[in-house]
Amino acid sequence: MKNLLQTNTGRLRIIGFLEGTSLLILLFIAMPLKYIFGMPFLTRPVGTVHGALFLLFIFNTLSVGVEQNWRFAATTWKVLLACIIPFGTFYIDTKILSKIKA
Repeated sequence: MKNLLQTNTGRLRIIGFLEGTSLLILLFIAMPLKYIFGMPFLTRPVGTVHGALFLLFIFNTLSVGVEQNWRFAATTWKVLLACIIPFGTFYIDTKILSKIKA
């Protein structure tokens, strides 16, 4: 874990994990509680945390893309797209981010 915090790519991987987890909590716990059971108490805090992590993920993706000289059409857009698809950040971490050498 300490090694991940020392590089931009490592920080992106951590933020991606947190962002992906917050999206899943929002979609599969908070939203059903609100719309099926009428209990909206989780949507605002989880949505706020997810929104902040979403923005951090986007900014860090662009930063790592510049640092790694990614071509936007080849790599950066895939990583950016992953943050709006459930389980996308976990997939992109396995296929792209974990293979980057610091």
